[in-house]
Amino acid sequence: MSVFEESTKKAGYVYSDFNKEKTPTVIMEGDYFFTAPKKSKNSKMIFYTRQNYQQYPDVWITTTDFESPEQVTNANPQQKNYKWGSVSLVEWKNNDAITLQGLLYKPENFDPNKKYPMVVYFYELSSDTYHRHYAPQPSRSTINRTLYASNDYFVFVPDIIYKKGLPGESAYSCIVSGVENMIKQYPAIDAKHIALQGQSWGGYQTAYLITQTNMFAAAMAGAPVSNMTSAYGGIRWETGISRMFQYEHTQSRIGETIWGNLDAYIKNSPLFYADKVQTPLLMMHNDNDGAVPWYQGIEFFTALRRLDKPVWMLNYNGEPHNLKADSWGNRKDLSTRMKQFFDHYLKGEKTPEWMLKGRLNLEKESNKAY
Repeated sequence: MSVFEESTKKAGYVYSDFNKEKTPTVIMEGDYFFTAPKKSKNSKMIFYTRQNYQQYPDVWITTTDFESPEQVTNANPQQKNYKWGSVSLVEWKNNDAITLQGLLYKPENFDPNKKYPMVVYFYELSSDTYHRHYAPQPSRSTINRTLYASNDYFVFVPDIIYKKGLPGESAYSCIVSGVENMIKQYPAIDAKHIALQGQSWGGYQTAYLITQTNMFAAAMAGAPVSNMTSAYGGIRWETGISRMFQYEHTQSRIGETIWGNLDAYIKNSPLFYADKVQTPLLMMHNDNDGAVPWYQGIEFFTALRRLDKPVWMLNYNGEPHNLKADSWGNRKDLSTRMKQFFDHYLKGEKTPEWMLKGRLNLEKESNKAY
């Protein structure tokens, strides 16, 4: 059986005969993420992969007694030629004094006497990904943790817990308290150059947070719900299901119908507080999104434009909620624009042309405006 220790994130394997009175025997454990072991049909050989942030998930073999495991592949030798960084498991208390965990990725050989920008990425509970390996690659919707750490960014990934009816406030309590704690623990983090990035549910929380605080220098929200009152009556086009269920019973966590508690739907909707936004915002919302209707992005974009706020919106025609895995060109384009956006606001690099002038529809195939 596979085992996982929730507080330290150690993992491994145990033998168990499912006798409730007998403690399972640990046969392998460590600071890794292990895949389920597989046994060769005609021998006692077992193979599995193990990984952590710095180690690629190579194949290991052992016998059924799990003694003397041996690494048999070296699939990523080129990694040694690049800056990579490291990751730490961190803890802090949110505004309700509840202890939370998160991950802090640090640049390789960072100088504690220098200041570094930080990007905060989040989606529900993410600390269990402590020992996951992230190969640098173009993104479908979120930052690549390794890419940013290797480019001299801190990356903070906080866990978020929720109160019924208060999804926005809950995110604020966990994320802002976590950022403040990281700044105190790591003076190398530049408090004036911190950004937010989230996709889908994380995109919603990003949009909400910038209506509540000006502590962030920039934010990127992918496929955000901005107006729960209009999203409530919409359709998840991919499945044909009404969106009402998710507000009443699942991820949005309102817990009541819109008629039972209209105030909660308004209070948790970034659109109604768009006039408070001071943070430059980049959004991606695609016109074939089957989960969050892309008019949610349009509503927030047009509101912020009407209020003369700094906002940009990327729409990849025909793409779904997250860019398709095989849309390599669009993935490269999104990753390039997102990094240009953060580099400008967090590192003071030159403003790219697309941020200054936008881009005409007729130029889409001929001018990337980087």
